[in-house]
Amino acid sequence: LFGRYFVKVAWAWTFWLLLPFIAVTTYQFAESKFLYGPVKSILMVLRRLGALLVGTAVWYVCTGLFMYIENLTGVCSTSGKLSEPRRLYATKQECHRDNGIWNGFDISGHCFLLSYCALMIVEEVAVLEGLSIHQNSKLRVVINGLFVSLCFLTMVWVFMFLCTAVYFHDFSQKILGVLIGLSAWYGTYRFWYLKPFSPGLPLPNIPLGSKKYSYSR
Repeated sequence: LFGRYFVKVAWAWTFWLLLPFIAVTTYQFAESKFLYGPVKSILMVLRRLGALLVGTAVWYVCTGLFMYIENLTGVCSTSGKLSEPRRLYATKQECHRDNGIWNGFDISGHCFLLSYCALMIVEEVAVLEGLSIHQNSKLRVVINGLFVSLCFLTMVWVFMFLCTAVYFHDFSQKILGVLIGLSAWYGTYRFWYLKPFSPGLPLPNIPLGSKKYSYSR
């Protein structure tokens, strides 16, 4: 039960750990690699943090769409007496208020969110591949702490994903949730973020030979 409610706020956990990680690593890149001043470095940080706003929009739109589809396709089963007139329910919430069971096409929001969050974390932490910080720097301790926390969170999301895949939802609902999560990741990190007017990709100064994509400024 705790795990189910923990997953419901998966985006919040991902958001609040990625926020300082993206901010610190991007600022460090801007200063050490591009030799930007404080103002230009902060502007670069704000641009990259736009990826979290995009992720929030993806989460909000997709979960709202899932709820709409479930309400549109569902019917309510109640334990009312046969002599009582059958009531029509418009939403899952109305059905549950009367202790009913709502039967609709429930696209797995957990499969969508967990796959999307895990892929987003993997994309963002890859920035460490090209980031050089002094061994005894306090900044290195902060970044390493955030990196370990993000790795641990990713393992939790993968474990929760496996639990969802085994115990919850129909096969088609799980597959559709995963496909939407993969599409959200691909549409942003493999397509839109390659464009000039976007939050851009991490790894702004990594040679093309070491990555499959480049950073568009």
